[in-house]
Amino acid sequence: MSTEPRTVTLATEDHGDVTLTEPDWCRGHQDHHPDSYRVDLTHYGTEERLTFNGEALYVVMLAQTPMSENANHDVSLYVEQSGYTASLTPAGLYDLAAALDGHADRLRDLADQLHHLLGGERR
Repeated sequence: MSTEPRTVTLATEDHGDVTLTEPDWCRGHQDHHPDSYRVDLTHYGTEERLTFNGEALYVVMLAQTPMSENANHDVSLYVEQSGYTASLTPAGLYDLAAALDGHADRLRDLADQLHHLLGGERR
């Protein structure tokens, strides 16, 4: 088994082929577009949907933008809020609150995982 870091080479519009160290958690770059700019290259982990009644409330995944000029280069948890809308009864609101409690627990688990990936450093 190799101890060398895993790398990936991606074509970019502005810098040609760029070779990056690829984290173990990265799901790969199958959807990469060669007309991307180097600063936009992003490693993404597996997407996880936090749902309520089968509808996504949030989509979360590990992410890292190692060449960004504006963002931090550390691993982070990318969180995307969906456009979920509903008119809920009191029972439905209790159900939503329970789902959000469960999702808060999952986000804490992901925070622990991210904390570990960052070497235990608090950010």
